[in-house]
Amino acid sequence: MIIYIHGFGGSGEGVKAKITREYFKDHTVLTPSLSYVPELAISTLINLIETIEMHEPVYLIGSSLGGYYALFLSQQFNIKAVLLNPSIYPYETLGKLTGYAPNFYDQSQFEWTDVHIEMLHQYEVKTIKTPSNILLMLQTGDELLDYRHAVDKLPDVQQIIEEGGSHSFEGFESRLLRIADFFESR
Repeated sequence: MIIYIHGFGGSGEGVKAKITREYFKDHTVLTPSLSYVPELAISTLINLIETIEMHEPVYLIGSSLGGYYALFLSQQFNIKAVLLNPSIYPYETLGKLTGYAPNFYDQSQFEWTDVHIEMLHQYEVKTIKTPSNILLMLQTGDELLDYRHAVDKLPDVQQIIEEGGSHSFEGFESRLLRIADFFESR
């Protein structure tokens, strides 16, 4: 089973979530719309993984903040994860966004506070125990996050770095075969 983890202010109905469900239509793909509260988002994902992994392997795809969560969960559960333009230090980058923030799917708003930012610290991965479980996919044109932070933080993982692109990871659909190959590899 594949779990797609959306980014900050995102939704399980976002563009990459839909593309993932369509491409992997012969597999079970979950694209949950997660709480903006980090502890609730992580607890939801932990509950899903613990339930599913009793019956079948679990693979993660995380974008932006979802990449941060996927890295944490990959290390906690020793499972494979693909990180798309991941937020490596979200407590810094999202620290600038306190106040009311939009949900990009339905344009509702939520209040993002210092308490939420502090929650993010507890999910930081200091040491990568199994680098072979991580595929890092970056585009240098990411206008929100400096791709070099991920390169520096994760030097021993498989890395695909593309010139140009954007934070939304342009051409994502053409990278799904590579993602499927990574999940199937030993």
